[in-house]
Amino acid sequence: MENQSPPSKRKRSQPSTSQTPLSSLTPASGPDLDSMDGRVSPHSAYVPPGRLGQPNPRLDLRLLAVLSANDADRMRMPLALTTLSPSSMLDEVRAAVSDSEKLSEDMYEQLPNTLPRDRLELQVESQVIRIVGSDANLIALHLYRPVVKGSALPCIVYCHGGSGGGISYASIDNKVQRRWCISLAAQGLIVVNVDYRIARTTTTGFPMFPAALNDVCSAVKFVYSHRDTLHTRNIVVHGDGGGGNLALATALKAKREGWTNRIDGIYAYSPFISNAYSWSLALKLAELASLVECDGYLLNVHYMAHMAHTYTPLPEDATNPSAWPYHASKEDLEGLPPHMIVVDELSPLRSEGEAYVRKLVRAGVKAVGHVNLGSVQGACLAFRQAVPEMHEVLARNIAAFARNV
Repeated sequence: MENQSPPSKRKRSQPSTSQTPLSSLTPASGPDLDSMDGRVSPHSAYVPPGRLGQPNPRLDLRLLAVLSANDADRMRMPLALTTLSPSSMLDEVRAAVSDSEKLSEDMYEQLPNTLPRDRLELQVESQVIRIVGSDANLIALHLYRPVVKGSALPCIVYCHGGSGGGISYASIDNKVQRRWCISLAAQGLIVVNVDYRIARTTTTGFPMFPAALNDVCSAVKFVYSHRDTLHTRNIVVHGDGGGGNLALATALKAKREGWTNRIDGIYAYSPFISNAYSWSLALKLAELASLVECDGYLLNVHYMAHMAHTYTPLPEDATNPSAWPYHASKEDLEGLPPHMIVVDELSPLRSEGEAYVRKLVRAGVKAVGHVNLGSVQGACLAFRQAVPEMHEVLARNIAAFARNV
């Protein structure tokens, strides 16, 4: 039986509506919503160590070629967001972010991601299982497993990321996510890709925090209680970008509610966890410098501020650790299962991932961090054909972690 945590004493505000202006929903510092030409860093007081399109020894040239070919090698605000202003209503922001994510998703769908050695992989089969979540909602679990006989296999509960690095507006059924699940399953893992409620859902409105987190937790509990029928062992929660946020937040929620015994490990790839994207330039440089240093390497921090706002429009959730794990206290982290966090060197999200590893270690958690040199946000998944070694190494490392955790 699960330990029930005491009810929160914090009173939640009424959900925001389309009549609420963006300016009233952001912190006092607010996102920097002034215009920019899309090709010059908005941080004129800071000269970063190299930019895309300039001589830069850090960027993997294979990635530069792919980014250039897809017009993604300059700092640009997504076109759909250029019409927004501080007076824009929340529904306008959501629609603009959704449109921008769809364009990114279309680009990834067009990128080739097959390799000649794919024919040598273990055969993988898939099925869809539907469960009822904690909010009485239906959740589809896309299950991938290698076609092998033998003992129970480690299980990855996978939280997919968004095309823009944040909490997903993207469909679960896209080429990048399918290929990643197959790559993991081919390593001898059972993969459960959770079709959690995303911000682009329209049948019941726009789900915001904690809808996606609740769905992932429901999936973990289902997998744990059906270990024998699913033939699984060693449950690891894994996610990338916004999915990395959900993976880390799942561990925090499990501790708070008393069911960390159901999770054997957490593996996050370039997680989106700080909600610092609208901070002042000085504060970013002092605490999370990659938000400035790497702004414009595929991801636009100005855009991420909008995306973060659609996930947690209520002011009291702006630093809620369950929504933004970066803000977890030492007490929140103590006693968590082992963690592995991988970040990309040229991702704006690098600093927050590194900082979270340090927080975990200080709290006594077994935690390891790894940096992909020369890589932009999510390259291991999105640009498989361009950098196959990065893709394969990440898949192998997750498999090794899941087997030995």
